[in-house]
Amino acid sequence: MVPYDRTERTGGITMTFVQIIDCKTSRFDDINRLMDTWVEQTKGKRTATHAVVGKDHSDASHFIEIVEFPSYEEAMRNSNLPETDKIFREMVALCDEMPTFTDLDVVRDEQLYTDTARRFFQTIAVSGELPSIDDLVAENYHDHDPANEQDTMGMDALRREVEMWRGGFDFEFEIRDQIAQGDRVCTQWTWHGTHKGEFMGLPASGKKVAMTGCTIQRFGEHGKIVEAWWEYDRLGLMGQLGALDALER
Repeated sequence: MVPYDRTERTGGITMTFVQIIDCKTSRFDDINRLMDTWVEQTKGKRTATHAVVGKDHSDASHFIEIVEFPSYEEAMRNSNLPETDKIFREMVALCDEMPTFTDLDVVRDEQLYTDTARRFFQTIAVSGELPSIDDLVAENYHDHDPANEQDTMGMDALRREVEMWRGGFDFEFEIRDQIAQGDRVCTQWTWHGTHKGEFMGLPASGKKVAMTGCTIQRFGEHGKIVEAWWEYDRLGLMGQLGALDALER
C-alpha cells in the first residue's frame, strides 16, 4: 500500500506481484483502525486482490502484512492513490520503527487446496480397504448430490456413500481441469469404472463404464473439505449398465 519506486523488471512479462510490509508497533489496534479507514476511502479504486496480516508468535509487537496485486503495474496504481500516501504517513507515525518493504514477483504459486482436492479423488479410488480421509475432510462435512434425496451430512455418512460406490465398482478418476478461487476448488473429472458388484439393484456385469462430472469443494480454515457440490452424468452411467433398456422397449 506504500508508494515506492522500482526500475528492475522481468522482460515486460506481467505476473502476480506481492509486497511484504514488516513493522513493529505497540499500537496495532490503532493501525488496524487506520487500515479500515483506508479500505473505506479507496473503495472502487484500490487494486490489491488479497491481503493477509500476521502477528509474530514469539513477539506480540511484530506484524507482517502480505498484499497481493495482479501485477507490478497495478501495485503502482495502488501506491499512487492520494489516500494511500496519506494513510502510509499516519501508519509510520504509529510504528515503533520505520517499517520495511519487500517487493516480490511471484514465480511459483502453490494451490494447496487444489492438491488436497486431487488427493481426495485419488484416495477414495484406492483399491482394497478405504484409507483414512480424516486429514482431507472435516467431521462436519456437508455433501450436495442431486442424485440423493437428502444431503450427506458428516464424515460417517460420506464414508457410507463412498463405500456404496466402491462396492459396485473398481474405479479411478481422471482429473481433467481444476480452478481455485478463494476457499473453493472446482474439479472437472472423468470417472472410469468396472462394474464388479451390485449397484442400484443391478448385479455385477463386468462392464467397463465411464462418466464425466464436476465437483466444487469448499475448504475450511483448517484446510479440510467442509462442503461439496456434485454434478455428473448418472443417467449416462445407468444407460451403460443396461438399466434403461427396459424403458426403451
